[in-house]
Amino acid sequence: MDPVLLARLQFALTIGFHFLFPPITIGLAWLLVGVEWLGWRRNDAVWVRAGRFFGKLLALTFAVGVATGIVMEFQFGTNWATYSRYVGDIFGAPLAAEGVFSFFLESGFLGLYLFGRGRVSRRTHWIAILLVAFGATLSAFWILVANSWQQTPAGFTVNEVLGRAELSSFAAATFNPSTIVRFAHTTLAALLTGSFFMAGVSAWMLLAGRDAPVVSRTLKLALAVGLAASVLVVFPSGHEHARQVAHTQPEKFAALEGLYETRSEAPLVLFGVVRDETTPRLAAPIEIPSMLSWMTFGDVHAEVKGIDHFPKDEIPPLWIPFVSFHNMVILGMGFVGLTALGVLLWWRGCLLSSRSFLWATVLASPLPLAANQFGWAAAEVGRQPWAVYRLLRTADAVSVTVSAGEIVFSLVLLCSIYTLLLLLYLFLLFREMRHGVPADRPTKEGA
Repeated sequence: MDPVLLARLQFALTIGFHFLFPPITIGLAWLLVGVEWLGWRRNDAVWVRAGRFFGKLLALTFAVGVATGIVMEFQFGTNWATYSRYVGDIFGAPLAAEGVFSFFLESGFLGLYLFGRGRVSRRTHWIAILLVAFGATLSAFWILVANSWQQTPAGFTVNEVLGRAELSSFAAATFNPSTIVRFAHTTLAALLTGSFFMAGVSAWMLLAGRDAPVVSRTLKLALAVGLAASVLVVFPSGHEHARQVAHTQPEKFAALEGLYETRSEAPLVLFGVVRDETTPRLAAPIEIPSMLSWMTFGDVHAEVKGIDHFPKDEIPPLWIPFVSFHNMVILGMGFVGLTALGVLLWWRGCLLSSRSFLWATVLASPLPLAANQFGWAAAEVGRQPWAVYRLLRTADAVSVTVSAGEIVFSLVLLCSIYTLLLLLYLFLLFREMRHGVPADRPTKEGA
């Protein structure tokens, strides 16, 4: 058994499971900012009830996300000790900033939001959820700073004597070439995820005949926000992120796009079957001629580097990035279509009576989570064989004292715990949905 492969699998499991929850937390928190504002400013009991209900689901999701995130970070000191020793001076800074500036802000005001209703003024209560949403988004920023530095490292020097990378400019490391565009794309994807979560819960409750006055409003709000977010995820954020990868990680870009030969007038591959043989190729490709050159460089005649341009020991795996990237794009276009259809049905006055659309919304509600996973797989597998791009190889980043057997044991243990945790989360989620929206109760008046 290969300890490097096992360590990668364990990290993929922990971060993949953890990454189910923060996008829901971020997106749902911002939706609740709108819900609570409508309840406060309009003195509308229906929106207040909606805030109380979805606030419980926010708290549940946040709790599971925190528990799984702690396990994920511990692995840097267990399975990836060499990585931590070599780049910990840089990588640790944004993680520390996330804890100090973001996590405590988010968790502290979440407590005020959940337990302060009826005990503090409505203005204070709304500010609390606003700061929860801001803190969750700021937390995502610092995590993405750390990950983006792995993709496009900047603001560091290598101390050859001590054999490690050292931070030379916190600003340059923070705002490395991929940070901003990745933060925008990921935040919009989180807003989309939260919208589909709220829409799916609302549609399920409408189909079950529960709390129609409340969930009919939250369904409409979620569809409107989801449409805007789904469009922005595709363009401009998704498009600009792809262009950034083309300029800063061209071998990853070639793997994502299925471009195996350097060429001008490069086509955009819509579909293909990866044949990773001695000479990589795509079987049964469906392409748009010259489109990739134009989308990437604004010139149909521009040359785009293919896999053949790079040394063989620096080429990422070809199948996973290509399939993950294209699945993410397909899902993204589907989200635009579904939310646009929902808004059209709303405009025509038949949204709530269309059971087929409500069922489609319920079934589609977890798909943004799948799209997030595909995007993460494309980004991380596409960076291979580097743990830090062109600075530290993954094979050189693992802990040398952790055996394959120890990793297998912890991997089996984590799988068991995460399975139970997921089942518990779903049980509590559906229990709250079955209980329905809480009845209105008096709250403290005042601005």
